Amino acid sequence: MSFFDASALASFRRTMTVLAGAAACSATFALMPLSTHADDYDATLQDIQKSMGGVPSFVKQFPKAGLPGAWSELKALEFSDKTALPAKTKALISLAVAAQIPCTYCIWANTQSARQAGATDEEIQEAVAMAALTRHWSTVFNGMQVDFETFKKELGGEMSAAK
Repeated sequence: MSFFDASALASFRRTMTVLAGAAACSATFALMPLSTHADDYDATLQDIQKSMGGVPSFVKQFPKAGLPGAWSELKALEFSDKTALPAKTKALISLAVAAQIPCTYCIWANTQSARQAGATDEEIQEAVAMAALTRHWSTVFNGMQVDFETFKKELGGEMSAAK
């Protein structure tokens, strides 16, 4: 018997393939021209200033190359009113996730956002309780290694047909 079994060897190969692909992508991006990054960064800071009335200090700690994309994503998804979810729902989801991570910064900011979007204390409490409930059952299902196919079969409608 060899040191690695077939499953471990396959897993090792998959990991090495992913790492090699990541290295190739990194090498490709490293060769791309960087001249626009400074312009994009400055334009992003100006847009943040215009949109928020100031540039929070943590923004300047974010990598310059990543800030334009991060700000664009934030504006298009979280700050936009042209998405499928209303602002209050997005803030409550963010708060629930932040409570589970946990992220003190996010909890504070998302609570403020939820309140500004009209969330009541009861809605905020329920969102956080739902996150806790989801985390609880996820722990049970995963820790007890509940068979996923059986779980799907039982909760996918076939359970009600068996009654």
